[in-house]
Amino acid sequence: MKNRKIGKFTAAGFVGLIVLVVLILLSNSLRRSSHIVLPDTIQPTEDSSTMESGAEGAITPIVVTPETVQAAIESLHRPANYRRSITVERLWSGGSGTSEITVSVSGGWTRTDATPAGQQTRHTLTDGETTYIWYGKQTRVYSCPAGEISADEEQGISTYEDVLALPVNQIEKADYRDLSGVNCIYVETGEDEDGYVLRYWVSVDTGLLAAAEWLKNGETIYRMGSPALDSAGPATADFTLPDGTVLTEVS
Repeated sequence: MKNRKIGKFTAAGFVGLIVLVVLILLSNSLRRSSHIVLPDTIQPTEDSSTMESGAEGAITPIVVTPETVQAAIESLHRPANYRRSITVERLWSGGSGTSEITVSVSGGWTRTDATPAGQQTRHTLTDGETTYIWYGKQTRVYSCPAGEISADEEQGISTYEDVLALPVNQIEKADYRDLSGVNCIYVETGEDEDGYVLRYWVSVDTGLLAAAEWLKNGETIYRMGSPALDSAGPATADFTLPDGTVLTEVS
């Protein structure tokens, strides 16, 4: 009888010991997983069509193909405040022309200072509703409704919205590429019936178009480049009219 009771207690103790060991193992496993550190920056992989980004406990592969590149670009966000310089070159048979453009953005306001080669600078300030225009060092300012002319169009450059507007069947190449140290999403169209090929580099960090190139029948007719933002950023003076009127203040 005593042997039977001892057997029962021994079996019960053995089961309890197993349960305790399992609980200890699970506890250790949970503690270890909470200390896993995942990358929090976008890093290129060996496959130039893929990048990885960490977001508190998960790594999300972002694959870029002609079919998915528009969705990838649409997920990018432009900074609310920035200043940058842009060079635009237009080429034609026997010649070319270069424009230097400075763009300052603060909230809903955009200032563009465009200087075509050999011409005076055209200044514009717009909030998407009203546009102010003046030239060179003149103090006379012309104002008008912005209408359908967006701040991007005032800059006279392509934007990533142009990429989003492309029919998917026109996109021939899409991947990640380095542009002077800037990680970019690269998009290239196939040659259309008029002989045009469009190439775009969109910065992964800023969501802004870093470079563009247009070709016709294999010859470059347009180049645009602005790989980096100005470190100083915009200032209140950028959004001040010649008469001293401040349209928006930059903190």
